[in-house]
Amino acid sequence: MARVFSGSYHVPWHHMRQLTLRIPEQLAERLKQAARESGRSVNSYATAVLGAAVDPELPGDEAARVRERLARAGLLEAAGRLSRARPAEEALRRARRRAAKGPPLSELVSEGRR
Repeated sequence: MARVFSGSYHVPWHHMRQLTLRIPEQLAERLKQAARESGRSVNSYATAVLGAAVDPELPGDEAARVRERLARAGLLEAAGRLSRARPAEEALRRARRRAAKGPPLSELVSEGRR
């Protein structure tokens, strides 16, 4: 993906992937509010936040602020320390069951566009 100064990724649509996440309703509302306050769509805002979380090379003050918040929350690891080990099958089954309980991200995105 191409990196740009704004903390966003700009790539041709055919290089994009759709990701469905199940998140708590309260988190979805906070995500929509944060996107509104930054003048972005939920998709654009979530992409910037996720990019800042996983790409230490992403430039920009906004990305640095997001990384700092993630670090304070204990959610950011140094790039060299990321584990590639596959979780145990039972842990995956439990995670899938928990993830299946919320609304699809597509519904949340559609709500954010209204």
